Amino acid sequence: MADYNHVFFDLDRTLWDFERNSLEAIYDLFHEFELQHKSVPSFDEFFSIYRVKNHDLWALYRVGKVTKDELRQLRFHLALQHFHIDDKNMALQFNDRYVETCSIKPHLLPDTLPVLEYLNNKYDLHIITNGFKEAQFVKLKNSGIDQFFKEVVISELIGKAKPHADIFNHAFERSGATPQNSIMIGDDFDADIVGAQKVGMDSIYLAEFPKKSAVKPTHHIKGLVELKSIL
Repeated sequence: MADYNHVFFDLDRTLWDFERNSLEAIYDLFHEFELQHKSVPSFDEFFSIYRVKNHDLWALYRVGKVTKDELRQLRFHLALQHFHIDDKNMALQFNDRYVETCSIKPHLLPDTLPVLEYLNNKYDLHIITNGFKEAQFVKLKNSGIDQFFKEVVISELIGKAKPHADIFNHAFERSGATPQNSIMIGDDFDADIVGAQKVGMDSIYLAEFPKKSAVKPTHHIKGLVELKSIL
C-alpha cells in the first residue's frame, strides 16, 4: 500500500448527501412557488424532469460548454418550460432560492462523521469540488464537517473544473501534497477518478457498482466505512 499523507475528497454525493438535500430543498420550493397551481401535475414529475435537465447542463459545465450563469438561468427554466411555464424571472428566483435552501441542509452520507474522525488522526484531509463557491462553504459549515479540512479547493475559484489537471495541481500547491503521497476519493468517475489518473494520483471510486472503463481506480468501495480497511 502506498504511503499517503494527504486525502482529497469530493464533496457532493461523496460526503454531503446531495440527493436527499436537493430533494428536500426542491420539495420546499415547489410548494413555496405554488407550482401545483401552475400546470405542474405533481412534485414527482417536476423533480424527475429537473434532474434530467440539471444533469445534462452540469455535464456541459464541466467541459466548459456552459457557463455558471447559463446553468443558473437554464436548469429550472428548462424544467418549467416542460410544463408550459415560460417565466425566466421565476426560474431565476427559484434557482437562487434553491442554492440558498439546499446549501443549509445538513444531511451527510452514512458513516461520514466517524470516518472523517478516524482519518483526521492519520492524514491531512482536503476537499476538491466542482460546486459553486457560495454553496460549498455553507454546506461544509452547516453539516458540521468544515473542521476536518485543511484546504477546500473549488473549481469556480480556480477557473478549471475536475477532471482538468489544473485544479488538482492547484490543490497540490495549496496543500503541499504531491500526486505520490495523495489519494482522491469521489463518486464521479470522470471528474474524480479520470481526473486523478491524469495527474498520476491514486483514487478510490465510491459507487454501488464498478465502472467499465480503461481507467481503473486504485480501489472501489460501496460505502465510506470501507475506507477504514484501506487507509
